[in-house]
Amino acid sequence: MAERKAPQLFTIPAHRAFADALAAGLIRQFVGKDLELARGLVLLPNNRAKRALTDAFVRASGGGLLLPRLVAIGDPGIDEAIGAALDPADDTDPLPPAVAPLERRMILARLVSEERARGGQPVDAAEAVRLAGDLARTLDQLLVEEIAPRRLREIELNEAMSAHWQRALDLFGIVLDRWPAELATLGRIDAAARRGAMLRRLAERWQDTPPAGFVCAAGMTDSAPAVAKLLLSIADLPRGMVVLADLATGMDPNEWDALGPFDPDPATGLTRRSIETHPQFHLKLLLERMSVNRSEFRTWRDGSDHDATVARGKAVANALASAEFTAKWTTLGPEQRRIGGIAAAELATPGEEAQAIALALREVAETPGRTAALVTPDRGLARRVAAHCARWGIAVDDSAGRPLSILPSGTLLTALAEAATQRFAPLALLTLLKHPLVRFGTARTDWLDGVRALDRTMRGPRPAAGLAGIDAHLRSARRAQVALAWWPEARDVLAPIEHAFAGGAQPLARLLAGLRETAQALCGDALWSGPAGRAAADLLRAAEEHAAHGPATIDPASLAPLLKTLMDEIAVRPPQGGHPRLAIYGLIEARLQTADLMILGGLNEGTWPGLPAPDPWLAPRIRTELGLPGLDRGVGVAAHDLAQALGAPAALMTRARRGGTQPAIASRFWLRLQALAGEKFERASALEGWARALDDPGHYEAAPKPAPVPAAALRPKKIAVTDVDRLKADPYAFYAKRILGLVQLDPVDADPSAAWRGTAVHDILERWAREDGCALDRLHDRARAMFDDAHPMQRALWRPRLMEAIDWIVAEMGRNLDAGRTVLAVEESGQIDIAGVTLTGKFDRIDRLPDGAIAVIDYKTGKAPSSAAVREGFSLQLGLLGLIAERGGFTGISGAARGFEYWSLTKNGDSFGRATSPVDPAGKGDKVLPEDFTTLAARHFSAAAADWLTGDCAFEAKLHPEYAPYAEYDQLMRRDEWYGRD
Repeated sequence: MAERKAPQLFTIPAHRAFADALAAGLIRQFVGKDLELARGLVLLPNNRAKRALTDAFVRASGGGLLLPRLVAIGDPGIDEAIGAALDPADDTDPLPPAVAPLERRMILARLVSEERARGGQPVDAAEAVRLAGDLARTLDQLLVEEIAPRRLREIELNEAMSAHWQRALDLFGIVLDRWPAELATLGRIDAAARRGAMLRRLAERWQDTPPAGFVCAAGMTDSAPAVAKLLLSIADLPRGMVVLADLATGMDPNEWDALGPFDPDPATGLTRRSIETHPQFHLKLLLERMSVNRSEFRTWRDGSDHDATVARGKAVANALASAEFTAKWTTLGPEQRRIGGIAAAELATPGEEAQAIALALREVAETPGRTAALVTPDRGLARRVAAHCARWGIAVDDSAGRPLSILPSGTLLTALAEAATQRFAPLALLTLLKHPLVRFGTARTDWLDGVRALDRTMRGPRPAAGLAGIDAHLRSARRAQVALAWWPEARDVLAPIEHAFAGGAQPLARLLAGLRETAQALCGDALWSGPAGRAAADLLRAAEEHAAHGPATIDPASLAPLLKTLMDEIAVRPPQGGHPRLAIYGLIEARLQTADLMILGGLNEGTWPGLPAPDPWLAPRIRTELGLPGLDRGVGVAAHDLAQALGAPAALMTRARRGGTQPAIASRFWLRLQALAGEKFERASALEGWARALDDPGHYEAAPKPAPVPAAALRPKKIAVTDVDRLKADPYAFYAKRILGLVQLDPVDADPSAAWRGTAVHDILERWAREDGCALDRLHDRARAMFDDAHPMQRALWRPRLMEAIDWIVAEMGRNLDAGRTVLAVEESGQIDIAGVTLTGKFDRIDRLPDGAIAVIDYKTGKAPSSAAVREGFSLQLGLLGLIAERGGFTGISGAARGFEYWSLTKNGDSFGRATSPVDPAGKGDKVLPEDFTTLAARHFSAAAADWLTGDCAFEAKLHPEYAPYAEYDQLMRRDEWYGRD
């Protein structure tokens, strides 16, 4: 019997560029030997690693080269990629095809929904799909680790296990019991199970019939049993070799043994906890499953020009030692602490961090021949860096992609579903209609003109629900002619989806079809173009195809969150075409990559390493009992990724001291390297300074208090009584409104404001006076009718208050009638010439008093002005209206103005409604005498007109701030920069 060949096992240290070293070694061994390189096969962990090795071959060859076949074992189509080795013509037991991912998701969602409903805890479809995704991931982990689901039944739960986890475990078990029957009906198997079976078949066939060419498995980090068996089979092949990245062959044996995994103690039955957060744990587990010892691994002899120093690699390994062995740091000499070539930049905010990284990338881009890459798990940081680079015309591809849910095609679909669900509430409707894909192309200009007109009419409180509510709102709104003429075009497109969503719970396929057809009508083919559009089309096609496997019916309100859940998991990668020497990678994409400068961004705790994702189905203790990877294992993998990235010739680590609105904690990896290096921990001080200086103006000069002096020709010669207080208290606000013509718009879908309530009350009382002749028994009906089409919140909160105030008005009007007081007119406009200008005004109501004088009444839904304001020359609106009446400015009204009343509908003790007056016949309370009020108003108005309307006084901001409570022009006047300093 021939002696068994020693397995060909190698490792490439972290300080070497893995792909370049691997390519150099394979070229050295096989180039020039009868095309042996081209006959070989290289197995890699993923497609991004294939790209990295291809680039490395190009760099190492310096010319033309026939490459070996590169196969990613994580590729779902591995059987096709690897060729005849997995698909011989005489295969009598072919593997069934894998179930489609979304088909499985829908089936699991249905199972979860049914079992939760049976247990008295129903969930909506969106939550069921989310839970199904977590369930699928846990199921895949069981399949990858080759753990039989029946072991769930063998776990003994103690009393300490919460009822929640007990219910979750029971539900998980039921679903797993039903799942095989679903697969059998489909004639499919799980993709993870199929992949494992294929890898095992490949290992067995290669043991019997070795390939003619060489086989190299490189860069594997997956410790699954099937992968371990395949790697051992490859290592035993006559021309096979396994090359791992950064296996710690020189680690102290005690430290290595302490990593685990451990068998249960025979005496106690307890199992010592493994150190899964260590960067070498997953590699040690792989070796255990391969039944090989790390001493069997040899260091790959080849390197490249992209390598760092051996000393740095050892220092990084020391810094990442497990906690119980960090005491050795005190005994390490300077050579073992040297991390030269690694700089650290600590910035104030994530925005500043992104700017610093972009500056570092730009510096590399401007240096001929140099390469750089940002590695970060923080996709928000990656997008910010790409945006900063784009300012300088530098396009950098983010190979990790962006989720479909934030790209235009994805946001359009969710916006449409949200608008239909909310029955076209203003904010959701306008968000949809303004979307950049809607009416994409030449028709968009006219479309936006109509949308903007609709936007103007939708300002203020929400109209009644549905398209019919918007119809009624547009018919009743003022200055809505443009919007009313355009609205039918949009309404015709939206009507079908309103009808589809109005039927309550219904099949998902029907809702998706309605969504798709309406989206097509809104956007045309622009919705489905480009990488994001194609991804959205594929998602909708698959969702419609497999919808029948999911929950029988779903509530339309669940469609938007359901789609967002699915789209969050779809990464859309940009087409190649960015800068050839710059790149942005996620952690997975960065494996086996190298560059002259590797930038490690987002080194904060919770980002790198990230927070372990909780498993809603299996408690940590149950996972341990089953032998599943611990939730913290990702920390160890992230540490290994960090060590690999720090193996570049130069490395830059960055972090922000604040994350959003709160302080951020530096990553444990950052702190370990800082503690190990001590004073040798190099700070990128220049880069930090540049990032701050880029947005630093150098000198802050506060804006002065504005006081414009327009020419006489620009000063208004006509003013309303409602603007007089603004003119006197805040001349600049008057200037902005009347001369600049700037008017603040109400928010969309706003809560009913005091102004809106005032307008509504005025409208009720005007109609009551004009159409009902102030009949006391008709006012309540008028008030109630106003709420027929109002928002339910308005009816619930404001109607009770208004009806009580209406009771007071009816009682007060009755007392006035009994006293011989009559209503002369309501809501009439008039004007007079005074002090060189035209004074205009509109009164709410004027009554004829028993003595023949007139009384001016102003309805208030807020608080009435104080007597102190009147004494200071403000709040003279009633006096000015009385002045206009006395001078014949209102048609058909004459007589001396002696009554001035505010009818306030606000709370008055335990009731609502009260009448107050700024005048008093006896001058009580330091009030003005009725006969003097119009004279006082005329004098103050004439002085103000002489100063600002016919004179040359400056329109100074906040001249009397105590009487200028309005703030709509505060930003324009840059109030916060000078207020309190002038």
